[in-house]
Amino acid sequence: MRLVSHQTDHQFADALGHFTRDGKGSLMDQAAARYAAELLWKTWSKEELIDTLPETMRPTTRADGYAIQAAIADVSGQATVGWKIAATSKAGQAHLQVDGPLAGRLLASRVHREGAGIPFGNNHMRVAEAEFCFRMARDLIARTEPYSQEEVLSAVASLHPAIEIPDSRYSNFCIVGSPQLIADNACAHYFVVGSAETIDWRSLDLAQHVVKVTLNGIPDREGIGANVLGDPRIALTWLANELRSHGLDLQAGHIVTTGTSVVPIPIAKGSRLVADFGCLGTVKTELI
Repeated sequence: MRLVSHQTDHQFADALGHFTRDGKGSLMDQAAARYAAELLWKTWSKEELIDTLPETMRPTTRADGYAIQAAIADVSGQATVGWKIAATSKAGQAHLQVDGPLAGRLLASRVHREGAGIPFGNNHMRVAEAEFCFRMARDLIARTEPYSQEEVLSAVASLHPAIEIPDSRYSNFCIVGSPQLIADNACAHYFVVGSAETIDWRSLDLAQHVVKVTLNGIPDREGIGANVLGDPRIALTWLANELRSHGLDLQAGHIVTTGTSVVPIPIAKGSRLVADFGCLGTVKTELI
C-alpha cells in the first residue's frame, strides 16, 4: 500500500492559507472541511494511506470530525444509507486510544447484501466484525432533549445480522485520536447486511445473545451482545443521541450497525466468513 507523500499535504495546506480556528479549535471555514474530505476520499478511493491530516485542516473536536464526514459524503457523490459505531468495547477503545464510541457514515456503494463478495484490495486493518444491525422505520430528528431507549426502539423496523469489513486511511489509526478517526468515517469501509428474521427480537435478551463466526469453514470466534456497550440496544440509543447532539437526523430506512460482538477476526484475500446469530439468522461473505 502506498503512502501519500507530504508534498500532497503541503499542496492542501497552501490552498488553506486563509484558514483560522477559534479558541476552542472548531472549524471556522467550510472550505477546510471540504479540503480534508477531498484528501480523505482520494486516499480511500486510491487505497493509499496518509500519516495524518495536515495541521491546517486537522479536526480538533468531534464536531470538526463530523463536518468532514458530511463533506466526504458530498465529495463522494454517494448517499448516506446508514451509520456505524466504532469502539463500542473497552478493548476497542483502548486499541484506538479513544475514550468512547465513534459514529461513521455508511455510503451507498459500500453496503452489500448477504452473500456478496467484498474486494479485499489493499485493506490495511485486515479484520472482520460480526454486528447487530437495526433498520429504522421512522425518523429520529435532531432535538434538544436526549432520546430514551424506549423512544429509539419504537422507531426500529427490523434487526439484521451483519458483517463489517472496516479500514482506515491513516497509516497508524491507533494514534490519531477521536476527531481524526471521526473525520475518517470511523474506519468505515465495506458492510454486508443479512435478511431480517420474522422472530420477535424485541423479546430477546440481546445482551446475552450468542454470536458465532466461522472462518473458512472452521469455528473461529464467539461473543455476545453485551460486548457492544453492554447491549446493542444501548449502542443504538447512543448513536441516535450522538447524531442528535451534532444536529444530525437518524432517518427512516437508515441502517445502524452497532459494533463488533466478537473479537475482530483476522482476514486475508480469499477468506470466507459466516456469522451465525442463532434465531436471528446468519450472514456470510467472501473477500475476493
